Amino acid sequence: MKRRLALMASEYLEEILDPDLPVLEWVDSLESRILGRQVEGAGEFRSRASRMIVEMELQASREGALFPFTRILLRRLEHSGIHTAIITRNCEAAVRMVFPDLEDFCGCFLARDHVERVKPDPGHLRRALVHFGSAAGSSLMVGDHPLDVQTGKRAGTLTAGVASGSGSWDDLARSGADWVASDCESLFLELKRMGLV
Repeated sequence: MKRRLALMASEYLEEILDPDLPVLEWVDSLESRILGRQVEGAGEFRSRASRMIVEMELQASREGALFPFTRILLRRLEHSGIHTAIITRNCEAAVRMVFPDLEDFCGCFLARDHVERVKPDPGHLRRALVHFGSAAGSSLMVGDHPLDVQTGKRAGTLTAGVASGSGSWDDLARSGADWVASDCESLFLELKRMGLV
């Protein structure tokens, strides 16, 4: 995704340096630089970049699938009286492609389309907490990337990293996660063993 974004930005800027930002924040940074140069067509950069990101998210969703334990685990949490929310930097259409029946298993869904600023901005997670009337201190943010841990820390929740996605076990541990597990099912079993669920 970043390679395609850099190629697109090179139509407007002579020098493209990856500032080690997540892609959505890099779009903001590039747009600011392009608009500052007032080059022809600068106003269209964001819409082109946004279309490219959605296209790539949808392609990844067509090739992806939920972990086999996802629905079972969400149902177990529901039966334990635990509210669940999905907050994601992805677009709604991509998530629904992989998890079309998510409302049957999850009480709150906030994709990029639903919020002004995405995680790691804590407002994304706080909105889910408000939805349930849940206190941050008694809630757990679970994610597969250090950005998820950062989001939880900023919002005041406990945090857990699952090394089943883009973040490695070591990266998640270094990010300060309260728990690290290989996947959500393993995390659930560990929390259950500890009497926390």
